[in-house]
This record gives sequence, structure tokens and C-alpha cells, in this order.
Amino acid sequence: MEIRPWVIVEAPDRRGLRRVVVGGETVGSVWSLHQLRKLLDRLGCPADMDLEDPACVYWRGGDSGTWPDRARRRHATVVLMTAGMLASAILNTVIGWPDALGALTFAQRMSGALILLSGAVQAVAVIAVLNHWGRRQHRSSGAVVLLGVLIALATDGLLLFMWFEEKEYTPYLLVFVPLWCWSLWALWVLVRERAWQGIPRPKTFAAGVVVTALLSAVSLAYSTMYQPAAAPMHFVLKAEFGASRADGRKPLVHVPVKLYVKNAGGIPVYIINSDYTVYGRSAEYSEGEDLMEEWRRSLDKNLYEDAERYVGRLRFTAISSGRFYRPGDSLDVGQEHVMERVFQVPVGVEFDTVNVFLQITYMRKDRGKLDVTQFRRMHRSWDEREGMYYCRPEKCGEELYYHGRVRHNNNLVNVTRKPRYVTAIWSPREKPFYSISSYHFKGVIDRSKERRDIDRYGASTAYADTEVSVAELLGAAGG
Repeated sequence: MEIRPWVIVEAPDRRGLRRVVVGGETVGSVWSLHQLRKLLDRLGCPADMDLEDPACVYWRGGDSGTWPDRARRRHATVVLMTAGMLASAILNTVIGWPDALGALTFAQRMSGALILLSGAVQAVAVIAVLNHWGRRQHRSSGAVVLLGVLIALATDGLLLFMWFEEKEYTPYLLVFVPLWCWSLWALWVLVRERAWQGIPRPKTFAAGVVVTALLSAVSLAYSTMYQPAAAPMHFVLKAEFGASRADGRKPLVHVPVKLYVKNAGGIPVYIINSDYTVYGRSAEYSEGEDLMEEWRRSLDKNLYEDAERYVGRLRFTAISSGRFYRPGDSLDVGQEHVMERVFQVPVGVEFDTVNVFLQITYMRKDRGKLDVTQFRRMHRSWDEREGMYYCRPEKCGEELYYHGRVRHNNNLVNVTRKPRYVTAIWSPREKPFYSISSYHFKGVIDRSKERRDIDRYGASTAYADTEVSVAELLGAAGG
């Protein structure tokens, strides 16, 4: 006589899953009568086995028709959980990858690595979702899913908080706002199901997860809002006149000038604009008129701020002008740059002094990364082939434009803001100009946001100037 195994089908749990015991050992769990037959077939039971025969199968907590599984609801939950967790893992990877590999400072690299690690945990949680809403072969799968959801809630909440600071449209807004809503829903589902059950000391685990999530959020917020200004910027700029020489064929004096810059601070920088201009100063001399009156008249022309008796009606004429440093090039810590130029002064010139004015505009490399390939490309405002850079000469004159994308060294800022661009304008007739803003040669510049962006990226200008009398130049040249 054949001895049949004693099969026990336990009562359904909260999800409708019924455990199957054969010969005193648990062999699996099933959602339906069809799955039960497939399980018994794999165990070698006869295909025509009568599941209603008490001698074959013993049913607990309901008969063969008790299958309370809500398959559609369960499948929908699995799909939503998997999609949200996977999207959050991809978002964290996209945000953290550039910082972890390319940020200049250690703190920014750690911030990127932390976000990458969070994305890796969420990738594992994607697999845990399938197990937790499946047969739960691993008891800790619910806790892993809970950890992934808390990471998503903390990260997306931080992104949303940062977005509210500027309220600018960015395509990432269409990602992290829905993910933040998804994380709230997912957390509600997991808390309702007490997902932390099944692991040792669930309260300790839950408290540790919450503390970890809070510390991660605080760390990310700190690394985002902190501006690394501890290392001050310091440049050595010099402009020096050399020994002048008379031209043997023409009534000219050749005057050499030496321009020098050194990054004496602790942070490398991008040079986004530079200029040197040689001015000749002429004045109308008086017999000692009121000092303050002469000073006021000088200030009216916005050219001369010194108070000097006997000197009035100052006029400054540009003799020579040029760029001192290539836009977009770096000036690393301790690096020096020297340029020597020669300009000409006519022997009978009306100038009484000659001034050289040197300036560089820089951006700290620990605050942002400039697309130097794009920025170094020179655009001529008067050339119609330049497209969006073209500007009618009667409106803009003749200017050179340098324009390129800049990204913050913390990618959390980049995904919550519009793209930012560095714009530099140089002309021999006007003062050098620069801007860091969302302006992309369309619309107008928001000056209040521009000021914040300039501070955020640590952009500023350093100056140097020197002066020599024309009498000294002509005397040295034998004029």
C-alpha cells in the first residue's frame, strides 16, 4: 500500500499567502489553488491527487476556496514600489557621480560618495521589494525597503527645500517632486505593514535608520550651503615701466611695460576676464584755486579721485589696451604669469603722466567648474555669423564675447537651479565686463540673483596700477 505524504495548508496571512507543510517540513507558500498544485507536482505528488480528501490535504483557517490574496493590488504595489525605488536610485547616482569623481575639495567628494552610496542601497532595495511583496524568503527584506524609502525621503526633501530657495524651473523638478510624494506614500505603506518586523531588535533598527537618515540630510545640507571661504584669495599684481628709448627715425619714444601676476593664495582659479590699459593724463593747471572745487570737478568725470591742488579738468586718453591672460585658463596656486609690452609716446605729446592699469577677474575653482572648451571660444559682436552673439555695432560697438556653462561643485545645487553661465565682454574702448547668471543671451539679467551667483562662485576682480611722468620718460630717452 502506498503511503501518501500528509499535506497541511496553513491559514492565510495578512497578504493572503498560505504556507504549505509536507511531512512536517515547510516546503513553500502559495497564493492560489493553481500554485498549490504546481508545488505538489514538483514534489512528486500524483497529478490527480484529490485536494478535497482529508486523508491527503488538511486545510487550516479555510478550505480550498479560501484565497484572500488581492493580486491586482499586490502587483500594483510592487510595480509602484519598484519604479519609485529604481528612479530614486538613478537620481542619486546622477547627482552623486560628478561630485564623487570630479569635485575639487574632500568635503564635496565625500558628499558625492555619500549620495552614490545611498543610490547603491536603493538599488539593493529594488530587489528587496520583490522579495518583501513576494514569498519573503529573507526576513530582513522589509527593513531594507524601509531604509531605501527613508533615504529617498531625506534626499528628495532636501532637493525640494533647496529648490524653494530660488524657485527656478529645472527638468529635475519633474523627477524629485513626484519622488518625494512617492516616498511619503511608500513610508505610509511600510509603517502600516510594520516592515521592520522579522529582524532582531526592530526598535533599535528603526531608531538607527532614522538617525542615519537625519545625519545624511544634515551632512548634505551642510556641504551644499557651506562656502569654502576659509582659504582667502591673494594675488600679487604688478605693472612696471622699463627704460624708455627714443626712435631714431620717428619722433616717438618707445616705453616698455612689464605686467606680472601670481596666485599667492591657497585656491586655484579660472581667469574669466583680464585687461591692461595704458592712459595718458593731461590737465589744465591753475594758480592754486580752491582744492575741493578742483577735486569735485575731477570726480564729475569719474576718472580721478585724488585731491590735488593746481590740477583740474583732467583728461585721460587710452594709448594701448589688451588682454593680459587668456579667458578660461587656470591660474593655479603659486603659478606666475608675466607679459611685456611696448607702447609709443609722441615726443611732443601733451600728456603730463602715463598710467598703466591692470586687472584680472577670476572665479574660484573650489566653487564651480567652468566649461573651458566652450568659454575659450571667442565671439565677435559685429559678425552676423555669430548667431545669438551678434549685436548691431551702433548698439553694442565692437566687443569680444566669451560665454560658457558653469556648474557648482556640489551637484545638488545644479539640479535645483537653472543652468548658470559665465559671460565676459572685452573691448579696447570700454571697461571689461563679466557676469555669472542664467542669462544665455535671451531676456534680461536678474541683477539680484546675479549678485548671489557671483558670491556663490567666488568671483571677484584684482587690480594694480602705476604711474610715471612723461618728463621722466622723455628724459630717459634723451628727448
